[in-house]
Amino acid sequence: MAFAPAPAARLLHYSDLETACDDPECLGRLVGTIAAHRTEDTVVAGTGDTLAPSVLSLETDGRHALELFEAVQPDVETLGNHDFDRGAEALRSVVHDSPQTWVNANVFAPGSDEPEPRDRSDGEVTRVATHPDDEPFPGTTPTTVLELERADLRVGFVGVSDPASSIPPSVPVAAPVDAVREAATDCPDVDRFVVLAHLRDDSARAVATLENVDVVLAGHVHRETCEYVDGTLFVRPGATGRVVWDVDLETLEARQLDVTDGPIDRPVMDRFETLREETGLAEVVAQVDEPLPRERERCFDGECRLGPLVADAYRWATDADVGYVDTRSLREGPPLSGDVTVADLVGVVPFDAPLFVLEVPGAVLRELLEDTIVAGERYDGRDRDLLWGQVSGVRGVWGEHERTVGDVLIRGEPLEADANYEVATSGYVVASDEFPAVDRSFATRAWGVQYEALVEYVRRVGLEVEPDHRLEFPRSVSEFD
Repeated sequence: MAFAPAPAARLLHYSDLETACDDPECLGRLVGTIAAHRTEDTVVAGTGDTLAPSVLSLETDGRHALELFEAVQPDVETLGNHDFDRGAEALRSVVHDSPQTWVNANVFAPGSDEPEPRDRSDGEVTRVATHPDDEPFPGTTPTTVLELERADLRVGFVGVSDPASSIPPSVPVAAPVDAVREAATDCPDVDRFVVLAHLRDDSARAVATLENVDVVLAGHVHRETCEYVDGTLFVRPGATGRVVWDVDLETLEARQLDVTDGPIDRPVMDRFETLREETGLAEVVAQVDEPLPRERERCFDGECRLGPLVADAYRWATDADVGYVDTRSLREGPPLSGDVTVADLVGVVPFDAPLFVLEVPGAVLRELLEDTIVAGERYDGRDRDLLWGQVSGVRGVWGEHERTVGDVLIRGEPLEADANYEVATSGYVVASDEFPAVDRSFATRAWGVQYEALVEYVRRVGLEVEPDHRLEFPRSVSEFD
């Protein structure tokens, strides 16, 4: 394979590998692609969510990532919210044992008390450090400077993470814009200043507008991006290891490297195949003739078979009236096709959390359904509405001119406001303020781990499911006007 001439000084950027760690070929190609494009003055940078969510993370507490880090030998990395999925101590252990420099300026050492949320001047509501002298998260440093000798460039790096994410409440997180602004003043003698930003879209773009910031390498939002924001190069590789951005540090231009066509590092692929077999994740539980796509965009549009499948599994396992799935919990990856393994299914919702059965009045269930449609800008600046949840046992039609649900059928019968209904859903829906209609007070019982419901459902019932528009909703904000 022939490659274009490489710039003397460059960044290779990956992010949000997540379930790619369950795909040995994908990881082999990622490592092979980075190795094929790496030169003497190349900085390899990651921007979080490598440890989780993935099936292997559930088995290894995220330590499978060390195998990848040893193969890639990244130079710098920052913390993603899902890197905390197995707990702050598990992350601390991986940070301590990995070869790269972990850079983060707004995540601090865990404390014993949860800091109070505060409104910040940049509009964020964030958990702030409990004391001005709080220590950085163990094993991390707020900034670092790398010398690229051949190109005669000094490159400064700062890392920041999203306060409004699933980082544990015991871990203080400060406002990222403030943290980057302060870090930029602490690195005055650099030729380029680069932000490793595991942030939602509005925060990452605010960081890009700051003085002295040359490049923002962004993660967290699963959408490939390459543009300039106020003259600052802004890139996202998306999720699951399909893209690496190659950034020329001299011209501040970027090109996309397509990992899906890249060379394979066979030892890495073989090692992760072995990990799957050792954990029992390679067991085949079903076959499917028509591939079942896993693109997140299709799930948000309500055109997927994946969301209804998981919602059906939740309802089936608990014998509830309704199954309800947070769309964002559905992880992207290769389509489910042919022989479907335990790893394939667990990878759809790879979170070690229980299903809860809630008993809610019909009026509250209607509120939950109305919470299911959200404006796209609430998620990542999109100009259309999104289907925030997936359902089973429900048929509903949206009102013509406002965000309200019209007719609703539960198991074929009209919804009654005063009647009680059982809803099976994940612990995140119960605990998160993303779904204000319900909370833990409605929980009457817990069922086991959510992905076990999906595996058992597919083992018993199979994978035949069609998108059937269980909730019919407008496809754009303008349709409400």
